[in-house]
Amino acid sequence: MHALADTTKLTQDGVITADQARIIESRAREAMVTLGVNVILCLGILAATGGFIFWLAEPLPVAIAGLLMTAGGLVILARTAELFRMFGNAATLIGAGMLIGGATLELMESYEDSAGLILAPAGGALLAGLMLRYWRGGLSSHFVLGSLILMALAVHIIGIEALSHQHDIGSPLRNIEMLYYAALLAGVGALIDVRLITALALAPFAQALETGSAYFHAAYVFYSPEPTLSILQMALLIALCLWFAKRQAERIARHLRSLVMLAFVVANLCALVGSLWGDFPGETIWGPGRYSGSAYEDWESFDTARTAFRDHAFELTAGAYSVLWALVLAGMVIWAAQRNERGLFNAALTFGGIHAYTQLFESFADEPLAYVIGGLAAIPLAWGIWRLNGWISARQGAG
Repeated sequence: MHALADTTKLTQDGVITADQARIIESRAREAMVTLGVNVILCLGILAATGGFIFWLAEPLPVAIAGLLMTAGGLVILARTAELFRMFGNAATLIGAGMLIGGATLELMESYEDSAGLILAPAGGALLAGLMLRYWRGGLSSHFVLGSLILMALAVHIIGIEALSHQHDIGSPLRNIEMLYYAALLAGVGALIDVRLITALALAPFAQALETGSAYFHAAYVFYSPEPTLSILQMALLIALCLWFAKRQAERIARHLRSLVMLAFVVANLCALVGSLWGDFPGETIWGPGRYSGSAYEDWESFDTARTAFRDHAFELTAGAYSVLWALVLAGMVIWAAQRNERGLFNAALTFGGIHAYTQLFESFADEPLAYVIGGLAAIPLAWGIWRLNGWISARQGAG
């Protein structure tokens, strides 16, 4: 388990020695430097690959340069010392990226009608083969093989997306596609042990219920047409990940904890949506749906259908959402503090502040009595948490 510790204080208290403190600090520094080097290396490879493809522009020059770069990288990996392997890795991946990326772009631009039919199965077959090779320990450079797996994954997903847009795929098949992408990203991230890839799985997982984001001029927007169902979806994922994390090795558990954190963030953003506008669960699934892209001829007919649905549907008002969200956040702060779940603890406090700030202007800007009641209620709550923590600590000490 990873934990934050003040090595100076631990040394002063006699918990660890000065030499042990230096070892801990050295390993922490090494981990941070390694992370920084890998981030810089990956960004450099991506930038160089894309730059070469768009600079050379034509398929033949891109293919020739890619082959030469790949061959040069493999020679460096085979013939040089460990000190220069980073250059071999970079050259190999830039070359492979040019070949795969260039071929993908050429298919998408020149053979649009058949691109999806080629890219989806070809990328899937390449992905399966590379993942099997990685699982069995093939090739000496896991960095190169892992990067090739990500390239194959991108080709596979691009192919499926091309087919989806070509045939105008909608619900429920589109929702299943999102869950498939989420499973692929989570599986690949866990296999190559890159938590960023695992974390990306949450985006398509949330989009299975059309929760996502959009960009307009000078504004980023988070939207959730089904906040209640999305919260339940994220809560289920959090519960399953926490349960499995306690039963897995640390290598897998840290991926599960990453998903827990992001799912908690998305669930709270959905709660923010619900606290502002309320929710009629199921309105966009088994109800009239959304006006955009629907079969309704005009807004009036859609609004009539929506009103008819809402007249008989279960409603969670914005006020009810606000109260329930506050209670859940308070419970999460207590739960996370007791179990040393620092990430969830900090996230719960952060969203507590966001919730309070939002409601300040939305609901209680002109209601000073609400602050009196809330402030006075917080004092015995804090005292109760303090006493509960002392009771639990005493029982653990006695055990």
